[in-house]
Amino acid sequence: MSKSDIQIAREAKMKPINEILGKINVPDEPSAFSPMGRHIAKINLEYLDSLKDKQNGKLILVTAITPTPAGEGKTTTSVGLNDGLNKIGKNSIVCLREPSLGPSFGMKGGAAGGGYAQVVPMEQINLHFTGDFHAITSAHNLLSALIDNHIYWGNKLNIDVRRVVWRRVMDMNDRSLRSININLGGVANGFPREDGFDITVASEIMAIFCLANDLEDLEKRIGNITVAYTRDRKPIFAKDLNAHGPMTVLLKEAIRPNVTQTLENNPAIIHGGPFANIAHGCNSVIATKAGLKLADYVVTEAGFGADLGAEKFLDIKCRKSNLKPECVVIVATIRALKMHGGVAKDDLKNENVEALKKGLVNLERHIENVKKFGLPVAVAVNHFVADTDNEVKELINACDNMGVKANLCTHWSNGGEGTKELATHVVDLIDQKQANFKFLYDEKTPLLKKVETVAKEIYRANEVVADSKIKDQLKSFEEAGYGNLPICVAKTQYSFSTDPNAKGAPTGHSLPIREVRLSSGAEFIVVICGAIMTMPGLPRVPAADSIKLNEKGEIEGLF
Repeated sequence: MSKSDIQIAREAKMKPINEILGKINVPDEPSAFSPMGRHIAKINLEYLDSLKDKQNGKLILVTAITPTPAGEGKTTTSVGLNDGLNKIGKNSIVCLREPSLGPSFGMKGGAAGGGYAQVVPMEQINLHFTGDFHAITSAHNLLSALIDNHIYWGNKLNIDVRRVVWRRVMDMNDRSLRSININLGGVANGFPREDGFDITVASEIMAIFCLANDLEDLEKRIGNITVAYTRDRKPIFAKDLNAHGPMTVLLKEAIRPNVTQTLENNPAIIHGGPFANIAHGCNSVIATKAGLKLADYVVTEAGFGADLGAEKFLDIKCRKSNLKPECVVIVATIRALKMHGGVAKDDLKNENVEALKKGLVNLERHIENVKKFGLPVAVAVNHFVADTDNEVKELINACDNMGVKANLCTHWSNGGEGTKELATHVVDLIDQKQANFKFLYDEKTPLLKKVETVAKEIYRANEVVADSKIKDQLKSFEEAGYGNLPICVAKTQYSFSTDPNAKGAPTGHSLPIREVRLSSGAEFIVVICGAIMTMPGLPRVPAADSIKLNEKGEIEGLF
């Protein structure tokens, strides 16, 4: 019987964090980092600033095919590839997002990898970690409190209570909080109005946290958040409430990147964590840039499939930070491709080459899409024990016919040893200097045209459906000076379309825009499509049902 992820993590022989940092030449001095216990540290921004003249390493983006319940293992593969690069003698760091409590107690689970390709200490990483998400939640809700307090004490800014656009957040799935009424109970409690909660990872504070270059940039962006409008539609910003100063204070420690280690004692930076189906889905710019100064290679991931995470990483994060990946690794599993070919989850253990062939259209679409950004592609086949030789051969041959090399990876069971071939191939791709990175659209393109470009080029939709109210909102954003911002599409992660049941590579569909939101601090426009929710609900049987402490005080049921 194979060991569970949590058993493997508990048996890990972790090294003190100062030894891990020593591998990337970070001095064991208070000016360089602050230990958060024995195995976690926060790097000081002042130390990172001292490295600004050092040459950058090479950036590798890990993304995946369209997610299915069968699992793809993007984080596991990112960790495995990083360990594989170190195995072949390269100085490499993996940069990941922090897990959200919502999925951990809901359905998806944690985000620390799995098997023998994990970051540790796994339990702390998945549960509270260094408190960054709590700091982001507190900063966000401080702004909410300041808005309602300002209205209560005379409303000097003439905020229209019907046009407060700043919702509250919490780091847990709770559908009952999506739409609420607040300030009930009489005059002493304020002016009743409608409000609602989003999950913390969808917060604009989270997006700003992950896109800011430093504390000064963080404070400036927070000040530029649009929180409400007056009756004559004049925008009210967070800086109008003097909120940017105290909010930045709450984020002062959180903004420092967290360093942990993989099971093979290689350094890992874990920082920030927006969802890619409702935000831009990447770890922090500060963390990625730190990795590029500290190592020769940086492996980072973008959430969900390449149509959501990779597109936003490239069109939003790279545009805002001047980052340029050298290559992209697309993670695929035979199991998931068979599901895209029509196989039910319970039947995935049976060989089905024909279904695999049918599902390969999903992988092919993602490869075509990534190449539109001028980047070379490698495919990582995350191996499962039920995969047959015939299925593996079919997938590798199909990738050859698509002009990309697929490497069979066994990192889940073998750690970095199982990704050495992939690591060698990635290094070769980078050395060939094939990358000619370009954005999908120009910043001067009108906002609706940007949405249409993503819809047609990436999702292969025939049309974008937007009523006159949506079009007027986009036009008003342009008139207010936000026309140059990139767009961040929020839609289901389970399909190229807005129908989560449309597997494979659907074409000819429509992209219906339900709502658009201005993120003037994060500097992008959120375009909400289909039935996607910015506050998820829990499933019928949430993961929380099986999570508890045993008699030894150990956590059971987490993984």
